[in-house]
Amino acid sequence: MPRISGIDIPKEKIIGVALRYIYGIGPSNSKVILKQANVDPQKRAKDLTEEEISKISHIIQKEYKVEGDLRREISQNIKRLMDITAYRGLRHRKSLPVRGQRTKTNARTRKGPRKNVAIARIAAVEKPAPAKKE
Repeated sequence: MPRISGIDIPKEKIIGVALRYIYGIGPSNSKVILKQANVDPQKRAKDLTEEEISKISHIIQKEYKVEGDLRREISQNIKRLMDITAYRGLRHRKSLPVRGQRTKTNARTRKGPRKNVAIARIAAVEKPAPAKKE
């Protein structure tokens, strides 16, 4: 199983798809990396030579932010938005959608499961009726 940027990429997949297992590399970046390294995108990951693996990993280290560095940068950006109390930062802090989506309906992924509100009628029924005066 080839190891690139600290990630074990699946050996049975073609390398164009297997590179996508690295956080920060998608389909287009994968194609560009393989073109720079002169590696056939249809080649299986298990069939790569050590030289090809080192070329790919060298290109990724040199030109791309991946895995821990990218995750750290994204979380720092979100933290910065929260610290300066930007609108987007407040939305992150309240766990609400950040990019202008509606929240009256939908947004359940961000808000979590529905919280039921207690019904006021139940409390009214439990009170004893006032005594009649004669």
